[in-house]
Amino acid sequence: MVNGNRKEFNDTGLCVPHLHYMANRSLKIARMLKLVEKGKYFTINRPRQYGKTTLLYLLEKELEKQGYFVFKISFEGIGDRVFTSEELFAPSFLRMLHNGIDYTDNPLSSFLLNHIEQVHSFQDLSQVITQLAASAEKKIVLEIDEVDKSSNNQLFLSFLGMLRAKYLMQIEGKDTTFFSVILAGVHDVKNLKLKIRPEDDQKYNSPWNIAANFSEDLSLDTSEIESMLDDFISQNSIQVNAKEIAGQLHYFTSGHPFLVSRICKIIDETIQPTEHWNLNHIEKALQLLLKEDNSNFQSLVKTLENNHDLYDIIYRIVMEGETVVYNLYNPIVEQGVTYGILRDQGGRAIVHNRIYEQLIYDYMASKVATSRNMGSYVYMDHLLEKNGSLNMKEVLLRFQIFLKEQYSEKDLEFLERNGRLLFLAFLKPIINGKGYDFKEVEISEEKRLDIVVVYGTAKYIIELKRWRGQETHRRGIAQLADYLERQNQEYGFLVIFDSRRKSDKIGQNETISFNSKQIFMIWV
Repeated sequence: MVNGNRKEFNDTGLCVPHLHYMANRSLKIARMLKLVEKGKYFTINRPRQYGKTTLLYLLEKELEKQGYFVFKISFEGIGDRVFTSEELFAPSFLRMLHNGIDYTDNPLSSFLLNHIEQVHSFQDLSQVITQLAASAEKKIVLEIDEVDKSSNNQLFLSFLGMLRAKYLMQIEGKDTTFFSVILAGVHDVKNLKLKIRPEDDQKYNSPWNIAANFSEDLSLDTSEIESMLDDFISQNSIQVNAKEIAGQLHYFTSGHPFLVSRICKIIDETIQPTEHWNLNHIEKALQLLLKEDNSNFQSLVKTLENNHDLYDIIYRIVMEGETVVYNLYNPIVEQGVTYGILRDQGGRAIVHNRIYEQLIYDYMASKVATSRNMGSYVYMDHLLEKNGSLNMKEVLLRFQIFLKEQYSEKDLEFLERNGRLLFLAFLKPIINGKGYDFKEVEISEEKRLDIVVVYGTAKYIIELKRWRGQETHRRGIAQLADYLERQNQEYGFLVIFDSRRKSDKIGQNETISFNSKQIFMIWV
């Protein structure tokens, strides 16, 4: 440790360098700075807990170094009443500007204080902004965080319209106003009229269509994660292979800032390795993280619960292997991206990261699990070997019996859609506490779903697949055998969901040998 005040990994709110281990975001800040230098107005719309507030803070400090004067305010916590009239909003806005610099001796502080009680409308506010910008010795940049807290309000759009009009007049040399304005929030303010008057044919005519395009990816790349780990290493005597750990963190999180920081915090403060970090520590942290009831996960589940179309498309992507084109003009895809659930991968919409994917599996499986009582089928005494390892063959046979006894032919449509989720739900109480499961590979065109179960020190590879003909079945076995080889496993398991009403395979099982691999199969 370099100093007496130990830093920490921060997973809530603003990150500051002297208190928290920081990723090096200098390249992103530099690209944002270029937009400001050109006098651009732009928005940073990204999901919650994605580091927007921290980036605004870092940008503010850099702008001040470059000679700009920055007003940084937030609409969070100011209440809805402020947005009920111009008479309330206009002085409140000036008061927020004043409070942001009141601790300094800046002459702008006195200027604002003298005008707060004199503004009663947007026209008054516009004139004060003009005088403020004209009297300032530096170019003024306005940063507004949490800008969409009260954005489902027509008055807020009128405020944006005022800023837009002043921006255009400044370009024409007819007014003076903020040199650059940066709005940060979850939603893109260019489309906020969608939330106010969805029936309006002119809903895309936004008062913020002056905004420059800001497409910067705010997720952490591996080098940025590595820089945060380097910061940790510099403050502690613990050994960390920063490059290897950063790569694994990115593999599971796709660079989601909250998830990266949360995993690191769990390792550092809960697991507490005394000498070094390794990949096993990440796996342990993942198990603990997926059991948490944190606000990030709550928000994800709440979003799915409240948006049935989004729930359905996520289900089809993760459980059916359906290919959904990544097109932000599709309102459902756009909604998934806005809330950080979906992202683009080669033109396909996929779940943003493996942790969210696992969380969604668990959440959807738990909903399906309530449809039948599984208790008597997962009695552990019959599912364990003498050495304490899991008898996966017996687990599959029990699942086969469960479906036969609890479901009939009339449930065929339900099983066709939810069979694989039922298996995941069946598996949960068996491995709970001593193991975990996760989806390891992409669903292929054969509609396979490969599950890796870790129980104690043992690993089990299970493929869940719908019956789609003998040729597809043969390819699936070959792929499973290849996957077993890559995972250094000799035994694999295959669950085949057979929807043919008169199939003589349902209820059967067999063990085959393929390319020196043993594969146990059941038909359900």
